[in-house]
Amino acid sequence: MPLQLDLVVEDPSTGYVGAVVGWENGLVILEDRRGARRAFPGGPGFWIDGEPVNLCIPPRQGTARRTHTASGSLSSPEHEAARVALPSRIYVEGRHDAELVEKIWGDDLRHVGVVVEFMGGMDDLVGIVAEFRPGPGHRLGVLVDHLVAGTKESRVAAQVAKGGYGDYVMITGHRFIDVWQAIKPERIGRKAWPEVPMDEDFKLGTLKRLGLPHEGQSDVGKAWQAMLARVRDWHDLDPRFNTEMERLIDFVTCDHMEDAG
Repeated sequence: MPLQLDLVVEDPSTGYVGAVVGWENGLVILEDRRGARRAFPGGPGFWIDGEPVNLCIPPRQGTARRTHTASGSLSSPEHEAARVALPSRIYVEGRHDAELVEKIWGDDLRHVGVVVEFMGGMDDLVGIVAEFRPGPGHRLGVLVDHLVAGTKESRVAAQVAKGGYGDYVMITGHRFIDVWQAIKPERIGRKAWPEVPMDEDFKLGTLKRLGLPHEGQSDVGKAWQAMLARVRDWHDLDPRFNTEMERLIDFVTCDHMEDAG
């Protein structure tokens, strides 16, 4: 069986099942559904659909890797020099948001030289914008949770819009109460995310309804890492979330595209 990317195979000696994500130096690199990777010697000893196969590295091609990033963009050559960080920035609301953005768009952002910062909450945004002093070539993009009419998030966004920074600040967001819900529920084995009353802590309430430990922040952190591990690429996220992130990246880089070209 000639090797090809995304071929799902099993190593019966360990029970490890994963998709082929690359091969090099005689080793086959597999990635399981949690995003963990392991390398195995190529050749016989694998199963596909319950049948034994001999995985053969294609002739004249000793190395292969995925050609796209997790966001679906074309991967950059590995030897390409790191780009100096742009003065423009993207801020996201919360550590979990920042970790999800890094997993899906991290390669793209490093390629264009955009740094992502996280803020503790919307209450900090007015001060952040004032200190940042957005302007030409010094843009600020902000991604926030639950940006819908009538919320605190929308009121703070309106306050920032009155700050006189014109076209150099973009505040956008998604309708979800928390970035957890940007992950498609199928990735956690559900048809839909559970509904949590507004007077209950969203994360702890979600874990409770998922039948998971929900005593405190330690449980929240462990559950989030397990969820994040199940996110493989942009296909596992709500398309509306993807759209807003792509808009932010375009916004903060638009003054620099001529230089990058």
